[in-house]
Amino acid sequence: MATADLKVAPIEANFSLKDRIYGTLKQAITSMDIYAEDAELRLDERELSEKLAISRTPIREALARLEQEGLVRILPRRGVFIVRKTKDEILEMITVWAALESMAARLVTLRASDTEIATLRRLFASFEGAEVNARIDEYSVRNIDFHSMILKLSKCELLNDMASNLFIHIRSIRARTISEDNRAKRSIIDHLHIIEAIEQRDADLAERLAREHTLNLATHVAANVDYLD
Repeated sequence: MATADLKVAPIEANFSLKDRIYGTLKQAITSMDIYAEDAELRLDERELSEKLAISRTPIREALARLEQEGLVRILPRRGVFIVRKTKDEILEMITVWAALESMAARLVTLRASDTEIATLRRLFASFEGAEVNARIDEYSVRNIDFHSMILKLSKCELLNDMASNLFIHIRSIRARTISEDNRAKRSIIDHLHIIEAIEQRDADLAERLAREHTLNLATHVAANVDYLD
């Protein structure tokens, strides 16, 4: 059975080894497109042990921790599998994400400097009109970067922690659906309106636009996404 090819590097042993293994595996899983048609979701302890250059015991401990967070599922005699959510679960997660990111957008207007806010507009400086659809893969990456940056610039550590376990699923669903139903073109328009509201320090408008933008994703998933059932 094929296994997921996580992008990880050897870890040097030290007092924080367990946390580093956990962090490395979580970051690698988060970076995957787990909803791609050809995504390999099975993890192999032996392969991970070889890649990280450590024994399997601390890897098992890290995987158990990830299972508690709902990112992997450990099945006796079958192995460890990265978790994919059902459609109903994804819709619920998008709703929660909308609440978190809209509050993050509000906080950005209150806490971020003009220089920091300018980084949001620079993400899309090279895209104009039809170029979005013509460079869909590149835009998909910028789209994810935008939503990550909104959370980061909120400067709210707890909000970011709460969003982190949702991100693996929201990121992958955004990446897979961005090319559907002309979503990319409408997405960049939404982003620019959110940025304008943030630049104007209009907290109410930024919050509302960010929430509506994410809930539009929920509407699209509900109507068009069948591969999660």
